[in-house]
Amino acid sequence: MSDAHDEHESAIKTPKQLIVAVLAGFLVPIIAIVLLVQYVTNDKKVGAGSTAQTPEAIAARIHPVADEGFTFKDASGPKQLQAGEAVYKMVCSACHDTGAAGAPKFGDAGAWGPRIAQGYDKVVEHALKGFNAMPAKGGNPDLDDVEVARAVVHMANAGGAKFKEPEVKAAAPAEAAK
Repeated sequence: MSDAHDEHESAIKTPKQLIVAVLAGFLVPIIAIVLLVQYVTNDKKVGAGSTAQTPEAIAARIHPVADEGFTFKDASGPKQLQAGEAVYKMVCSACHDTGAAGAPKFGDAGAWGPRIAQGYDKVVEHALKGFNAMPAKGGNPDLDDVEVARAVVHMANAGGAKFKEPEVKAAAPAEAAK
């Protein structure tokens, strides 16, 4: 009989263990519920009546990302030629501001003097075809010859030259359809 009695014996043997087990049975679920509620409500959620549902907010969320900072150009349209200063800032300033690879610095009359003495045509030819370490068209083959010439005039005039900015030749009129 004593063997059957041992099989049904509980882990709680004293009243102190019983009190601890009862308290743990109540406190553990309560603490778990409190922590779960705290976790769920910790995020700030945008609810009804907020500004998240205004037409402006919705439009800002769903607008195409490609619209940010891009301007589309008509490839078949006429090319807009840039001014000499714009071409200089975009392409030439990388070397001519620092004097990299022997490039004459912008505004340095001493460095530009011998080049200016060669004449406008020779300086523009060097810019278009490349010279020493400088690549043709400053490394940007998309530039028009007039844009490169404008940049050369901008730099040379800052170095003491009195070059005249090149004229843009008008496009030949298209033949009338017969």
